[in-house]
Amino acid sequence: MPEAKIRLGISSCLLGEKVRFDGGHKHDRFLTETLGRYVEYFPVCPEVELGLPTPRETLRLVGEPESQRLVFSKSGEDITARMKAWAQKRVAELEKEDLCGFIFKSKSPSSGMERVKLYDANGVPNSQGVGLFAQAFMQHFPLLPVEEDGRLHDPKLRENFIEIIFTLKRWRQSLECGKTVGNLIDFHTRHKLLLLSHSTEIYRQMGKLVANPGKTDIETLHDSYLALLMKGLRLKTTLAKHVNVLQHILGYFKKELSANEKQEVLQTFADYRAGLLPLVVPVTLLNHFVLKYDQPYLKQQVYLHPHPLELKLRNHV
Repeated sequence: MPEAKIRLGISSCLLGEKVRFDGGHKHDRFLTETLGRYVEYFPVCPEVELGLPTPRETLRLVGEPESQRLVFSKSGEDITARMKAWAQKRVAELEKEDLCGFIFKSKSPSSGMERVKLYDANGVPNSQGVGLFAQAFMQHFPLLPVEEDGRLHDPKLRENFIEIIFTLKRWRQSLECGKTVGNLIDFHTRHKLLLLSHSTEIYRQMGKLVANPGKTDIETLHDSYLALLMKGLRLKTTLAKHVNVLQHILGYFKKELSANEKQEVLQTFADYRAGLLPLVVPVTLLNHFVLKYDQPYLKQQVYLHPHPLELKLRNHV
């Protein structure tokens, strides 16, 4: 039986659906052909689902960031209340889909997650707007990772988002095995190095939760852990953080590596630190030694295999 795919919401136009105001689409082949091999998408087009025709008059956000309104660009008709009412209903419906995140269409007055054009009283745009549906989704699902198609063209942002959704999927799988302290400890142990690559401080806070499970009920314990997990993973990895984790891994081979092998590893670390090699090179070498010397603890570390190689992440310098 094939493994269940990660469930993600997505703006319909990114899948190639012709739902945009001009009757076109914004098909993103990375999302459909590469990431799509591991993901089951749940498309949403707020404007079409609201009942607007395709093609249609363009919409824009107007007003202040705290009281933005959605209006038609030419006629000025205000559909803010309609869109907000629909969005609240739609996000409630999405609760049953067990989503691990959402990919929005950038710059959209309904679906842009940030930096959407917001026109002031004089018709001058700034970049403080947030699409009304995207805003409703993020408020309803504050812990879920969200991204935009444009930002996902940045290798680091893409890697971070994909790492989070795969981690969240593993979290959900762990819960399916039972909400027990033992399963929580197992999850925490397997994700130690991955968490350290994001934040040593958040990892310590999570460790305190796991080490003192008797102080709270199991539901609260898991909720608190998940909140810290998402907070920690949202903190970007850095070259220095990765080097710290790589050196930590190397410490498990003090007795096994020959002088030449250790020198080879240290050289890849130095080249990575200098920006001459991508992260995948030292990680691949360490994986080789994990298998060669049968290191059981490192075999279970998600950091060494956080996502499929076919996604070609960790390849940027």
